[in-house]
Amino acid sequence: MASGGFVPLLLMVFVQFVYAGMNITSKLAILSGMNPLILVAYRQIFATVSIVPFAYWLEWKTLPKMTKRIVYQIILSSLLGVTGNQVLFFVGLKYSTATIACALTNLLPAFTFILAVIFRQENVRIKDKAGIGKVMGTLLCVGGALLLSFYHGKTIGLGESSIHLRFADKMEGTSSSTTNTNLLLGPFTIICSALVWALWFIIQADMSTSFPAPYTSTAYMCFLGSIQCIAIALCFEHSPSAWSLNNAIRLTSSLYAGVICTGLAYCLMSWTIVRKGPLYVSVFTPLQLIITAVVSWALLREKIYLGTALGSLLIVLGLYSVLWGKNKEMRKEESIEVTIIKGMKDNEKNDMELQYYNHVPA
Repeated sequence: MASGGFVPLLLMVFVQFVYAGMNITSKLAILSGMNPLILVAYRQIFATVSIVPFAYWLEWKTLPKMTKRIVYQIILSSLLGVTGNQVLFFVGLKYSTATIACALTNLLPAFTFILAVIFRQENVRIKDKAGIGKVMGTLLCVGGALLLSFYHGKTIGLGESSIHLRFADKMEGTSSSTTNTNLLLGPFTIICSALVWALWFIIQADMSTSFPAPYTSTAYMCFLGSIQCIAIALCFEHSPSAWSLNNAIRLTSSLYAGVICTGLAYCLMSWTIVRKGPLYVSVFTPLQLIITAVVSWALLREKIYLGTALGSLLIVLGLYSVLWGKNKEMRKEESIEVTIIKGMKDNEKNDMELQYYNHVPA
């Protein structure tokens, strides 16, 4: 793979490791009694504070002109990709588990692919090998996520991890009193979160071409998202003690989710969307499931089942298939562009030769 395609790949894998860590730390913060709406509000506040200096230093002098269309897109992006996505996800995380949350988030590639086709940002081209690869890869990713979610099977004997969080041990005795699972509300809100996040990818793909300033656009989205999330949280939680960050896991989770998972990750995703498109970015989401399963086993002593292994295998195959199809499609488009440019140069050369011979005296 060329270096131009290797860097985005590494960045997106890194982003999935970042989000897998957020699933663990956020679940621990919620288990400690932190309201998920307050966690989302703090996430946006810390994200805004962390990203504004980079937006100023790196893009202030080259900032594109702000138009009404860009303003509307930024507002819509903050409502969908920041507020809507994160509020729905964290509420779903409260009423489910980190593994279920990760599994259902893997519907994102399918949602993104369908929306990208509807908004003509992706071509199906079912008769081409590239198109078949993208469709089959998307189906494999979704199939793997569903298999992992609804089929456990036998436990894989990996033994016990020597690494374990003492905090998790303390929370095991109190988790039933601090949070309850809801087999309907939890999964439903996470599915809605994936849908609105897919819409954010589509908007970003359009906005990034007319406003190529990922740091600035992310700063605007986080700032607006902070206002929206604080307003929502205050509607449900008025107690000052609920907003306290004197608990170590609450402070760590809020800082990590804001600075790394929003401030840094959103910039990296916006940068990659410009170069590879929204489908490329969304298709890496299934990696979260594998990473979270391994980390949960190592730190929280969660068991890994046969369904987890089989679902993870399908996800990896689907990811490879989509990447193969997307790479083949982009190479074909580059080849067509090179052919067109070469043809234009040949025509210009022929015109110059014709003009030369017309001016040469007989």
